Amino acid sequence: MAFTLPYPALHATHGGIWLARPDGEVRALGRGEAIAAAAETPVIMLNAPLIGQRLGYPEISGLDLLELFAFVHPARFAVPTPKGLAAVLGLEAPSGDAEAAPFLREAAAALLTRMDADWPEREGAWTSAQALWRLRWSWAPAIGQVLKRPERDERWLFSRLPEWEENGGRAQPRPARVSEIEAVERLADLVGSAAEVRQGQRDYAAAAAAAFAPRKAEGAPNMLLAEAGTGIGKTLGYLAPASVWAEKADGAVWVSTFTKALQRQLDREGIRLFPDPVERQKRIVIRKGRENYLCLLNLEDALQGGFAGRAAILAQLVARWAAYSKDGDMVGGDLPGWLTSLFRRAGSTALTDRRGECVYAGCPHYRKCFIERAARASQDADIVIANHALVMVNAARARDNPPTRMVFDEGHHLFDAADSTFAAALTGQETIELRRWLIGPEGKSRGRRRGLAARLTDVASYDEAGGLALQNAIEAAGLLPGDGWLGRLAEGMAFGPLEKLLAAVRATAYARATAQDAGYGIETEIAELDADIVEAAAPAVEALESLLRPLMALGKRLEAVLEDAPDWLDAQARARIEGAIGGLTWRAQMLQSWIALAARLGGPADPDFVDWLAVDRVDGREFDIGLHRRWLDPTRPLARTVLEQAHSVVVTSATLRGAEDWAAADARTGACHLPVAVQRFTAESPFDYAANSEVLIVTDLKRGDVAQLAGAYARLVEAAEGGTLGLFTAIQRLKAVHARIADRLARAGLPLYAQHVDPIDTGTLVDIFRDDPRASLLGTDALRDGVDVPGHSLRLVVMEGVPWPRPTVLHAARKVAGGGTAYDDRVVRARLAQAFGRLIRRSEDRGVFVLLSSATPTRLLTAFPPGVTIRRLSLAEAIDRVRMLLSTDRGFGHQARRQTEEAE
Repeated sequence: MAFTLPYPALHATHGGIWLARPDGEVRALGRGEAIAAAAETPVIMLNAPLIGQRLGYPEISGLDLLELFAFVHPARFAVPTPKGLAAVLGLEAPSGDAEAAPFLREAAAALLTRMDADWPEREGAWTSAQALWRLRWSWAPAIGQVLKRPERDERWLFSRLPEWEENGGRAQPRPARVSEIEAVERLADLVGSAAEVRQGQRDYAAAAAAAFAPRKAEGAPNMLLAEAGTGIGKTLGYLAPASVWAEKADGAVWVSTFTKALQRQLDREGIRLFPDPVERQKRIVIRKGRENYLCLLNLEDALQGGFAGRAAILAQLVARWAAYSKDGDMVGGDLPGWLTSLFRRAGSTALTDRRGECVYAGCPHYRKCFIERAARASQDADIVIANHALVMVNAARARDNPPTRMVFDEGHHLFDAADSTFAAALTGQETIELRRWLIGPEGKSRGRRRGLAARLTDVASYDEAGGLALQNAIEAAGLLPGDGWLGRLAEGMAFGPLEKLLAAVRATAYARATAQDAGYGIETEIAELDADIVEAAAPAVEALESLLRPLMALGKRLEAVLEDAPDWLDAQARARIEGAIGGLTWRAQMLQSWIALAARLGGPADPDFVDWLAVDRVDGREFDIGLHRRWLDPTRPLARTVLEQAHSVVVTSATLRGAEDWAAADARTGACHLPVAVQRFTAESPFDYAANSEVLIVTDLKRGDVAQLAGAYARLVEAAEGGTLGLFTAIQRLKAVHARIADRLARAGLPLYAQHVDPIDTGTLVDIFRDDPRASLLGTDALRDGVDVPGHSLRLVVMEGVPWPRPTVLHAARKVAGGGTAYDDRVVRARLAQAFGRLIRRSEDRGVFVLLSSATPTRLLTAFPPGVTIRRLSLAEAIDRVRMLLSTDRGFGHQARRQTEEAE
């Protein structure tokens, strides 16, 4: 039956506010009227936090249509806009903003009508609706009118989830080779008979095949560095030989990415390898870090009263999703990215295992755990899709059977990924997390958050030496910072040796700060330190060592318990102890790095590392304080820990060299540290950049003038009629520009979205941008090379200036070691190449790249593809050029046709 809602609907953009009443009247409102209307009666809206921001009333609440969609269709994708919902629901999209308000009522009625009968996600809806009614969810009364009680009681969520199966482990891969013929034939199968295999892609697959030969010596992997320009089709190019090798050797190839977007693309490409969905689920597995997955025990705690208010409603909607999720991935999986932002992230992080508190087999949901299921599935998979960080962490900790055959896509990020993975940070936030892992949270404990001592009670009572080591570790953990440490430091009331060291770090950092640090984080090199901080280091080192010793002793006792297993040690207890050993090993390594870092204060510098003190702040508010250490060259531990363990390594990217020579690629990937020569391959992009793109450098904008900068962005977006990706090097300038131009563009029918402004996750912002050719998106580094928006939706890229590296302590050290100005130039050229790469993603794409910096050195322009026209001109001329190039009758298409006619 059709369902008629008695509620009005409110729609707000930067261009205006509209209210659609139940009687059909639609009228424009002012902000005050809209806020009053929302306060008087429940109002249907789309994305309440976004509407609240646009009304200047962040606490606005109502009937959020996205929440209803998440209830009716959990684990189903929808772009969170009127147009996006219309596409999913099979409704006619509104033609404009004024028509969007009545559309929201229509969409809500359509969703409620679906619940009047059976639909694919029917099971569990009744039980969830009753719980949401008790929580006073705004949609519960409307749902109660249409959702009928099922004839049979619904199964509890945790009884509906499938169990994973234990297996005996996988044998070592058989020695196998992949011939060029086999790789090219598999590539032809993947491409399909309807398409022709391009020569560049064929050559790429043949080159990658050689990397999968058996290695000749330990520590000497077969390594290929492959730069394949955009459009070559490198994904299928390496999947072809990888899949052949996996079949012949009965082994797994790990494909590692830097961005979640590429992981999703690879997952989609899996359909070509294994069309049958059941087989595909077994043969291709996505692996991520534990913190990405829903923890079922945390969810149960939340559902049984651990969460309150809006967080409790979020938990119910996440439970609905969990029953239909492919893999339980809450970050980049099939949980809608916008769902947690609707609740201002209330409770979302508490639903994942972010503190390493997993009790493994001690958990009642262990056999249904999403994390354990993914780990076991990867053991038998042909292709494991992971990310750089997970691959490196697994190799560094020597757990989970480190991969031996690897493809690093987005390989230009290997340096940065290694930089983060092999870093050390002795900070307040890190130490308090360790304290909580050992002792448990201070104050009221909830569920299993009890600390290591409570999780190992049975072992401690069985093994006297182990129990004593555990007791000593808990006592030593009392010397670590506890809750309220930041406040105590600010008030000069530091407690314990670690807090006193952090207080000395804070004092030193502020003493050396300059006026330009106001409002931002502060850092200073560890050099020429005063006596106060040097004297504070010794007791801190002693405290850390007093904790390290019992933790290492406990690890050895747990290993002894496993070797001489008691009668009570069943499979579940064994798995729990193995998990504890893994956690202890990792934290012992972390403590060792902290001890080395603290002992460095007052001592000689280690030439392999860069050390500094830092006070981390956001808008002047402190959130962490501590000591930091990075490898001067992080590819050294990358080569030793990851590459030398491997048999086959393919590192690939469209910008692997970053407009430099191969020596730069060797240095950025760790290849220069291997004892054997690596293979190299280059395939130029098949795209005609010269005919389909142009670079414009604007020469008459005053540096630092935000008003001029904002005006330039607004006029360029207007000239392109949307479809613009604006890239900034500073968040504050991004916010300032957005505030000045959003309303202006909206009045012209050109929606504007922005990172760090709109309360929407980055992935969803890109989805919205991709779905609307008239929309534009402003962002920072995350959008420079993590965006794939082919077609007309992205036709103009505007950068506010040359993306010079931020002058940090770490950058200064690497600049000296890397050749001074030449080092900076390499970094900038790589960033420009990555940003330009957003523009042309398919052969039919056309676009303009605009750099708003008159001081752009000519030597940096080699970052752009050869043959691309580069013009230096005024802003007015640039605007005219953008308007002309992107027009259908005079632009790139017209020029291409004219060139063809002249050639003929």
